[in-house]
Amino acid sequence: QVQLVESGGGLVRAGQSLRLSCAASASTFRVNAMGWYRQAPGKQRELVATITSGGTTTYSDSIKGRFTISRDNAKNTVYLQMNSLKPEDTAVYYCNAVVIIIGTISMDYWGKGTLVTVSS
Repeated sequence: QVQLVESGGGLVRAGQSLRLSCAASASTFRVNAMGWYRQAPGKQRELVATITSGGTTTYSDSIKGRFTISRDNAKNTVYLQMNSLKPEDTAVYYCNAVVIIIGTISMDYWGKGTLVTVSS
């Protein structure tokens, strides 16, 4: 069983920064891509950023230049540095990990989410 534990959410003012962390307990398996998604009230969950085990990153256009995703493969931990936060960044942020179970079979795992609230 793989568990993802997020931390770092909170309440900040517009223009401030937050850093989210997500640790995957997957000692038996290899963690492939990891990423962050978010869901604002009344909206669908959307991609924020992803990073492969090799370090290739993708970002949503809405956060490019403000957020940076990184990871520590040895710790199976992914980070999201969020700068210049805006009220529209308010959402529950979910960590995602694609875990290789065996061969080419992989499974998606999700954290429980951490709330980020940005006041104007």
